[in-house]
Amino acid sequence: MKWPGSFCDTNKGCCFPPTGKPASNFSIHGLWPNFSNGSYPFDCNIDQNPFNQSKITDLIPRAQISWPSLACAASNNTNDTNTSSDNTKFWKHEWDKHGTCSDSILDQHAYFEFSLNLKDQVDLLQILQYNGIIPDGELYCVDSIAQAIKEAIGFVPGITCNTDPSGNNQLNEIYLCVDNLATKFIECPILPKSTCPHHIEFPIF
Repeated sequence: MKWPGSFCDTNKGCCFPPTGKPASNFSIHGLWPNFSNGSYPFDCNIDQNPFNQSKITDLIPRAQISWPSLACAASNNTNDTNTSSDNTKFWKHEWDKHGTCSDSILDQHAYFEFSLNLKDQVDLLQILQYNGIIPDGELYCVDSIAQAIKEAIGFVPGITCNTDPSGNNQLNEIYLCVDNLATKFIECPILPKSTCPHHIEFPIF
């Protein structure tokens, strides 16, 4: 899951979907299978199992809230200053790159439904705020962030950072691991390499 304030607070900036500015909350980046060494398969049988939005019509209202795109979509009109993000393009990318590699367990509807259900199981922002860690642009200890989440869910999260235009390190994404059926959280066999110093900014969104 990603923190939108950190995604937007970079040199690239961000754009909002046509539905408007997403909620000030963590949102889904994606769900993907991992090998035990930390690597992962991707782009599996895309031609045989292409993304079809009609298969997730009932999930779109939830996905618009919990899985919004913040990447600016390219416009064909060079004079268009109202560039927005494209949720459908984002969801297609995640399905093509990652969902197709879990299709033997999760078909397209299940892939998105289970991802949304997992997001609903853990309110990361509430967990952090309960421990006095709030998105106010101040610095917080990475170990305190990890400990707060571990105490709440029982498992150690992975935490990665990016940098704002001034070069400050900020909380970017939090990784949680799930079982092979994508139904419950587990201890991560291997965590992503941390890109964070000891203290990081939790930016406003």
